[in-house]
Amino acid sequence: MLDLAFAVQGDVLPRVHRAALAAALQQVLPWLDEASGVAIHRLNVATGGGPLALLSGRTRLTLRLPRSRIVDAAPLAGRTLDVAGHALRVGAAQPRELLPFGTLFAHFVAADGEAGAGDEAAFLEAVERELDGLGVSARAVCGRHQTLEGGRLGGYGLMLDRLDRGDSRRMLEHGLGAHRLWGCGVFVPHKSAAAVGLPD
Repeated sequence: MLDLAFAVQGDVLPRVHRAALAAALQQVLPWLDEASGVAIHRLNVATGGGPLALLSGRTRLTLRLPRSRIVDAAPLAGRTLDVAGHALRVGAAQPRELLPFGTLFAHFVAADGEAGAGDEAAFLEAVERELDGLGVSARAVCGRHQTLEGGRLGGYGLMLDRLDRGDSRRMLEHGLGAHRLWGCGVFVPHKSAAAVGLPD
């Protein structure tokens, strides 16, 4: 697995855009689904309270995917995606190796039921079960409760630390929870617990 980061150009996107972005990508890459092993990193957009968010010139559209899919993802370069009525022009791609740090952070891990509604204890129990299933040993530190996509999803920021190299790579490649194509459960390296609880 690696990250494939595409340069993008655009003016604004709706703040609620994850489902629309996944759908737009699937129009170009019809093989892209939850079973493909691909995750889509969240897009970094400007913070604020309005319905639209400004795109930075440094924003990248990043796919985490098996190396065998790099060629299959190439058709994205040069395309213009319609994301909920807003144009997102996709440029050249740069591969990035995954870095198995001892501390990883996910901005949002989706939760179901009571956990999704804000029960932190239930969420951490579900996280521990999933970690056990993957054979991963880590300390899980929960961030604040969040909702995405107009309240359709509830979940939390999550830090995992005390990871050995193998467990860290396993988490980078597998992620946690559902909705990986909406940018949920996608971990990135982090050097401290400071990011936990930051707004999405």
